[in-house]
Amino acid sequence: MTTTTSSTPLTPLATPERRWTWAITDCLTIVRTELSHLVKQPSEIAWQLGFPIVSVLLFVYVFGSAMEVGGGMDYKTFAMPGMLAMTMAFGFMNTAYIVAIQKERGVMDRFRSMPMAPSAVVTGRGVSDVLRAGLDLLVLAVIALVIGWRSQGSLMETLAAFGLLLHLRFSLIWVGIVLGLLVKNEESAGNLFAVAFPFGMVSSVFTPPSLMPDWLGTIAMWNPVSSTATAIRELFGSPSVAGNTWIETHSLLMAVVWPLVITAVFLPLAIRRYQGLSR
Repeated sequence: MTTTTSSTPLTPLATPERRWTWAITDCLTIVRTELSHLVKQPSEIAWQLGFPIVSVLLFVYVFGSAMEVGGGMDYKTFAMPGMLAMTMAFGFMNTAYIVAIQKERGVMDRFRSMPMAPSAVVTGRGVSDVLRAGLDLLVLAVIALVIGWRSQGSLMETLAAFGLLLHLRFSLIWVGIVLGLLVKNEESAGNLFAVAFPFGMVSSVFTPPSLMPDWLGTIAMWNPVSSTATAIRELFGSPSVAGNTWIETHSLLMAVVWPLVITAVFLPLAIRRYQGLSR
């Protein structure tokens, strides 16, 4: 008696290469969906572009007239890199709000019912938010040029500074997704400004930590936003007003490390939380 042994080959979908292709394709589909929605909602574009403009006028010209940061630096030179960093930092609140709305209105449930990669909704949200952050930076850069701010660094240093800003924004996207998935509804998501406000303000964005009370200055120094703000000031060639603490003298290093740590912690949490929505 002859026994025939047959083995069932792996389906194309089961191969690692096929899985990666599947995940990337579905991610790009979500990105296209998110961007097309943005184009159809001009009010969102107006808010997204208007916030940086109002922030510059308010903090640089209204409050800035009474600010003194030392180091021979005028406040506009000090504040513009800080405004760039703050805009990137506050972006996670918008991410959380949009995710909360999509969850409450059943958009994510529809995505989950489709045959798509489990990570696609989260990663697609991340990529689309980075693209929107790039638009924010472009608007702020134009505003900075209009009001007379100029980068004194080389072209490569200036591009590296903008790269660090997007690096920070990319990491905070995952924080926003986690928060958006955790809050109960759209109204609760609107209250997340209470979280974003101290995160952006208690930093070196508007004033050097050395001018703050010791306890508050220590918190501000170790804020990831401060590391990015201090690092891009250095890359932009601004006169240094940073202190001599380890975290301030290694701002370029920490501007890279902080976002990597945040991403390593919150990206898996975002995917896991999304996958567990129906449990």
